[in-house]
Amino acid sequence: MLDLGIDGRIALVTGGDSGIGWSAAKALRDEGARVAIVGRTREKLTAAAADLGDDVVAVQADVTDTAEVRRMRDEVTARLGSPDVLVHAAGVTGAHGLFHEIDEQGWRTTLDTDLLAAVHVVRAVLDAMRERGWGRIVLVASEDGVQPYPDELPYCVAKAGILALSKGLSKTYAGEGVLVNAVSPAFIHTPMTDAMMAERAKEQGSSVEDAIESFLAQERPGIALGRRGEPEEVAAVIAFLCSERASFVNGSNYRVDAGSVATI
Repeated sequence: MLDLGIDGRIALVTGGDSGIGWSAAKALRDEGARVAIVGRTREKLTAAAADLGDDVVAVQADVTDTAEVRRMRDEVTARLGSPDVLVHAAGVTGAHGLFHEIDEQGWRTTLDTDLLAAVHVVRAVLDAMRERGWGRIVLVASEDGVQPYPDELPYCVAKAGILALSKGLSKTYAGEGVLVNAVSPAFIHTPMTDAMMAERAKEQGSSVEDAIESFLAQERPGIALGRRGEPEEVAAVIAFLCSERASFVNGSNYRVDAGSVATI
């Protein structure tokens, strides 16, 4: 096992009840970090924490609500201590359709969840990291942030905002010991893409397996491996960026996309 130098560090993972967030929480815990996971649904969150281990703290919160984010921060601090590491993986697919088909509420809901929530969570934990002179922040973006798709523009715009946010933060706080990076996955095997593929299968009158195959061929031909990625493949990159081994990595966007984005 590569020693990432985060044994005993306190890690806060939003969206930690499933998918990439859960796998990131597991990877950090396996490296010795003390982990708190955050999610919206109590039953799902409790089950996710139990799967991770008895020492994992589970905090129910809606990260689009600033008051709940502050309460979340205070609860994690009271139970574990102030977070040294933040992995913000919470997000939704958001409003789907062509631009002229998506109403204002669809835009607002998607941007609140996929962009502004990151702002709320970073604001909640940043000052303590600055005071200690050490912190790692990893924001989960997407290939969509640099390669937008016409039928999910609110999500694409939000993820482009995540990339800009991470870059701006990295320039502002690196001198105080807080390093900020982004990770951009593409078509990972998560509950979110499961739901997308189930809907696609329903529309096509096909099996989910056929829906995945046609999606890869028609919508993501750049994925050279010809499959969905697994959450733990993204989590490995996240864990590295949260570590002492990434002490000279700042303001970067690590793509975990099997080549889906057309440019280098």
